Amino acid sequence: MFGDMMGMMSKLKEAQKKVEETKERLNSVLIDESSSDEKLKVSITANRTIKFIEIDDNLLEDKEMLEDYLILTINKAIERATTIHETEVAAVAKAGMPNIPGMDMFK
Repeated sequence: MFGDMMGMMSKLKEAQKKVEETKERLNSVLIDESSSDEKLKVSITANRTIKFIEIDDNLLEDKEMLEDYLILTINKAIERATTIHETEVAAVAKAGMPNIPGMDMFK
């Protein structure tokens, strides 16, 4: 029984390491999002870090419109990044989980 526990612990540690490596890799996965008229462009990593914002000069003349554009476009980018992030991390975590009775909530 003790050997089984040790095996499970090393499997959990391995799964944890893989999750961390995946999160690290997601720093280099870029999601590009833009407003429907292409006046605002945002690039964000799958870890939800904004890397780049490009604003059309016309938007600079209308502060309220610019704010609305930023909120909408950044939220769309965050939503896409979150989906990618959760899918990738869940897949790695599930693949690395030892078969522990009662722990099948990850499946």
